[in-house]
Amino acid sequence: MESSKDKWSFKFWDLFTIPNILTYIRFFLIAPFAYFFLNENYIPAAVCIGFSGLTDCFDGYIARRFNQVTPLGKVLDPIADKITLLVVVVCMVIYVPLLMPVMLVLLFKDIIMLIGGTDLIKKGLTPPAAKWYGKLGTIIFYFSICLIVFLKAVFKYENIALDLVLLSFTAIAMLFALYEYGKIYFQMIRAYNQNENDNNLVK
Repeated sequence: MESSKDKWSFKFWDLFTIPNILTYIRFFLIAPFAYFFLNENYIPAAVCIGFSGLTDCFDGYIARRFNQVTPLGKVLDPIADKITLLVVVVCMVIYVPLLMPVMLVLLFKDIIMLIGGTDLIKKGLTPPAAKWYGKLGTIIFYFSICLIVFLKAVFKYENIALDLVLLSFTAIAMLFALYEYGKIYFQMIRAYNQNENDNNLVK
């Protein structure tokens, strides 16, 4: 369970840690990806999203391995993930309209998580770092979307049944991640409220 005492704090040098710089790169790659993809330049678009995915994999490992975990990084990393995913989905929906249901599930999940994260920050708490189920949902998302678009763009092949299976697994993974993050959120809120009540009793 996340501790309610994990208070939000910011230090200027947190801006220049390697994990946070990798997160900035993810932000920077969003616009080029959208430009290349919408102009049907799929190879450079794939390079952009592939490099973005690599930075997403390594920033957390570097942060933990070299003790560079920061409150700023815990906030920026999921924001970069969410914006990247939303842009990717919008581009994919333009190309494959069948993906619209996944986009709606993704929007629902991310809006709920954004509201929860904002509430934690307002209370002086640091939102929880990305968990394995969140990363798993991201991997399934990228695999499903890229496979659907790859088959259509390269082989001109579209299988509605396959698409529905892939999209169903993607939606289930997203909702499972939302459920697990929701449990952490409510645990943190209960601990926070208990701490506030204890402080009021002491006063």
